[in-house]
Amino acid sequence: MFTGIIEALGTIKSLVNHGDDIRLTVETGKLDMSDVALGDSIATNGVCLTVVDFGEHYYSVDVSAETIKYTGFANYSNGSKVNLEKAMRADTRFGGHIVSGHVDGVGEVIEVNDHQRYVEVWVKAPDELAKYIAHKGSITVDGVSLTVNEVKGAAFMLWLIPHTLQETIIGEYKKGTKVNLEVDVVARYLERLMLGDKAADAEKSDISMSFLAEHGYLK
Repeated sequence: MFTGIIEALGTIKSLVNHGDDIRLTVETGKLDMSDVALGDSIATNGVCLTVVDFGEHYYSVDVSAETIKYTGFANYSNGSKVNLEKAMRADTRFGGHIVSGHVDGVGEVIEVNDHQRYVEVWVKAPDELAKYIAHKGSITVDGVSLTVNEVKGAAFMLWLIPHTLQETIIGEYKKGTKVNLEVDVVARYLERLMLGDKAADAEKSDISMSFLAEHGYLK
């Protein structure tokens, strides 16, 4: 479990193709590795990955073909910068929101506007994720816990302050950048609760517009 508060910027040192998976090695920058052990989880651009090797300034993980397919890892290469966060501890501040490290889909930056004190970034999410994205709700973008400031269909807008731009890879975003998205886990559970007894029906695995209309949620 993570909070979406980035601890360090890492750099991809190597990607070794093993056929069904990739061995990824990341240089950890200022990330404190003194309490890391084999089997620990480190969120890498929002993707929860298991440490299989590590040293004072690096860690290695195995990234499955499934993970590559559903995240932005297909767009990464040696030298790519990545946001890093170690799994949260029970005795530390919960500064962001509940982040599982299970990416729901890949979005695309469609607009970046510079303002005097912040940067405005618009991201287009996959259409199937639009129902989980709400104005003033939480969303995780490349592992960063952020607040949605405006929504237009499947697109949403973020206001980024200088600190966030300096401490994460968001400062490098431009039109066309692919980003990992994880929607608020609370929205996922609410969807299942709203299905009630129909949650066990394989044909009713999620909430459609017709379901909402049928149960009086759309007026």
